[in-house]
Amino acid sequence: MPEGPSLIIVREEAAKFVGRTVREVGGNSSIDIQRMRRRKVVALRTWGKHLLIEFSNFTLRVHFMLYGSYRIDERRPPPSRLRLGLVFDNGEFNFYACSLRFIDEPLDEVYDWRVDVMSDAWDPALARRKLKKLPDAWACDALLDQSIFSGVGNYIKNEVLYRIGVHPCSRVGALPARKLTELITQARQYAFDSLAWKQAHVLRKHWLVHNKGQCAKGHGKLVRAHLGKTHRRSFYCPICQPKFE
Repeated sequence: MPEGPSLIIVREEAAKFVGRTVREVGGNSSIDIQRMRRRKVVALRTWGKHLLIEFSNFTLRVHFMLYGSYRIDERRPPPSRLRLGLVFDNGEFNFYACSLRFIDEPLDEVYDWRVDVMSDAWDPALARRKLKKLPDAWACDALLDQSIFSGVGNYIKNEVLYRIGVHPCSRVGALPARKLTELITQARQYAFDSLAWKQAHVLRKHWLVHNKGQCAKGHGKLVRAHLGKTHRRSFYCPICQPKFE
């Protein structure tokens, strides 16, 4: 599933379509995609894991879900089925296996930009207030809560918890104030580190725990388990990451 840093890269790669008019629309989506034909793209924005293609009085929201993908100026070969294809004078923007929805309200009424870890409007104080209201939540669930850390996904969750030395099943309310600060700070910091590594095509080289078998600090075998409300894969070191209960 593409996370916040990946969506920033999509937005940057597709920037050439801003200000351009959609000439042709195709795909097997069940929504009225022809609504975008002959309409000009006003802006491309992101919120967490959502790509937002803005037109003058409505927006297309693209959510890549678990297996979604995109192509610019090319198409995936069969049997891949095109969910949406937007053709411009200067290229085409194609989407596969994703969720599409139109938003008719102003985006500022729909999205709280303060919870997007990649946004200039990110508000760590708001994140702390929200976490304080979830004292019994596990740290692994809190980091994946898009209403608190929009854009954080599973590998970021695993790496952040390893960085700060917190067991994924730690209760948020049991975390010392310093650890809570580190969790909030590193959620954003790792997202931006991840963006830089993805742009340099070296992201996986920097993983310390995600999809790894041994502790990077020499403490032996990592634990791999499906934890939390979403049962997402967690990788952690039982020595480096004590549980706060």
